[in-house]
Amino acid sequence: MFSIIIPTYNEADQIAQTISKTHAANGKYEAEIIVVDGCSTDGTEDIAETTGVTVVRSERKGRAAQMNKGASVAKYDILYFLHADSTPPHDFTGQILQALQRGAKSGCFRLAFDYDHWFLKANTWFTRFDVNAVRFGDQSLFVAKEVFEQAGGFREDLLLMEDQEIIHRIKRQGKFKVLNDYVITSARKYLENGVYRMQGIFYRIWALYYMGYSQQELQEVYRKLIKNHKL
Repeated sequence: MFSIIIPTYNEADQIAQTISKTHAANGKYEAEIIVVDGCSTDGTEDIAETTGVTVVRSERKGRAAQMNKGASVAKYDILYFLHADSTPPHDFTGQILQALQRGAKSGCFRLAFDYDHWFLKANTWFTRFDVNAVRFGDQSLFVAKEVFEQAGGFREDLLLMEDQEIIHRIKRQGKFKVLNDYVITSARKYLENGVYRMQGIFYRIWALYYMGYSQQELQEVYRKLIKNHKL
């Protein structure tokens, strides 16, 4: 019933754990996990294959292209997009199915980090609201496959802010629901770059995007300011 799509690039240290925790968090519903790799150089594909999930290589690197690739091979009617360093909540499939049965066409969970810091908690507090400005891919995304296709999928020309952009189009197709449970995501970028500094960089990129800056300009800022980036 569920196709769980995980885009990866050089996630050898995370992917097996993510897959294991996702299996453990699943309820009683049938689900396939599709890892879509963007030509990793660290053995991510090989590690994912040992777990028994479906592994697909994307001709193009970038979350948007990789997630579209995963959706194109998905067997089931409910798509669930999950980042490689994130873990869904217990019985996430049951929670999603219940939301869809109550009329939602798409939605996400709230966000929490795996690192205890007051500033990160303050930021994630806002993810409980159905506001596009605070809707990012770390929260994961569930959507009926038909709705995803009607919306046109992710824009593959976007390497940054693809998660923000698609929300506007998906919401035109029907009700969007923010579920009360939490996706736990890694705080590794914050620990590598500094909590306040990293959030400041994200705010800057977010603002530049809405001011109309090009993807090339956004990528230059991202590459210049963020350590160990994967663009």
